[in-house]
Amino acid sequence: MSSQGTGTEPNLSDSKPLVTVIGEALVDIIEDLRQGSTAPETHPGGSPLNVAVGCARLGLDTKLVTHFAEDPHGQLIAKHLENNGVATIIGGSQPTSTAVATLDDTGAARYTFAISWDINGASIPALAAAESSLHVHTGSIATVLPPGSKSVMGLLEAARHRATVSFDPNCRPAISPDKAAARKQAEEFVAASDIVKASDEDLLWLYPDRTLEESMNAWLALGPALVALTCGANGPVLLSGSGRVDIPGETVTVADTVGAGDSFMAALISGLAQLDALGAAGRERLQKISQDELHALARYANKAAGITCSRAGANPPGPAELGPLTIPSSFLEA
Repeated sequence: MSSQGTGTEPNLSDSKPLVTVIGEALVDIIEDLRQGSTAPETHPGGSPLNVAVGCARLGLDTKLVTHFAEDPHGQLIAKHLENNGVATIIGGSQPTSTAVATLDDTGAARYTFAISWDINGASIPALAAAESSLHVHTGSIATVLPPGSKSVMGLLEAARHRATVSFDPNCRPAISPDKAAARKQAEEFVAASDIVKASDEDLLWLYPDRTLEESMNAWLALGPALVALTCGANGPVLLSGSGRVDIPGETVTVADTVGAGDSFMAALISGLAQLDALGAAGRERLQKISQDELHALARYANKAAGITCSRAGANPPGPAELGPLTIPSSFLEA
């Protein structure tokens, strides 16, 4: 690591680490109730797609294992991924999925879906990508909707000998209304992961009878090294074996919250890459992450989410906006 200014800034190596994201790509059709009769806006979306774009913008060599068709919506997705430098591995045969996001008076989004998830036909290149990656991320609809959800777990199991794994349930009750089944599925993915991230809404829906702290501790006990919780304007919480870090939310003028959690996740992956805490070789480093590093990661990922909230749609920041992960010297010398 190199020192600069008032802090220490870990750096990515010259050869970009490969991150493979596995999950749905879809088109978000955004209806903003604050705009009256204005025609809906159409944007590429899906939590895994947003994470992949966020990782690529932050300098990680990124592949997305996904499904979309060669229809107008699929062409929009393909162009978006290409423009952001995300390579794709595409399976399945159904039409491109869609999600209608209705924004309320606060800019928060509620979703209705027309979606399928299947990566049939892409198993060989998907396996090759997973097994050659430094890190593999998955979550959202891809981990609960058959038949593709079984394929996702198989890819994670194949990747673990070389890669670290992250998971974000990004719960969608409209897709998986069986709460008990969704809870069981989420816990299987938590146990298979090194890093898990959830929102307060996710945990309150999955575990309505316990506190957020109890749920985070229960997930940490299942095996991951790091559990991250986003709480909107109240800021994130990071929990590891070294302890817990809470920081306040960013002060921004919110355009909408679409993709904010995904930007947080992408920045968390980028920050861990800068700490050399990804991949099988970095797993021990990840398990021993310090409180100071947790603070730095929380600030870095929180800033990324805040930037995304300040502009319309899932539009994650690049490195010029976010800057590098910085651990203040005062922390290191304390």
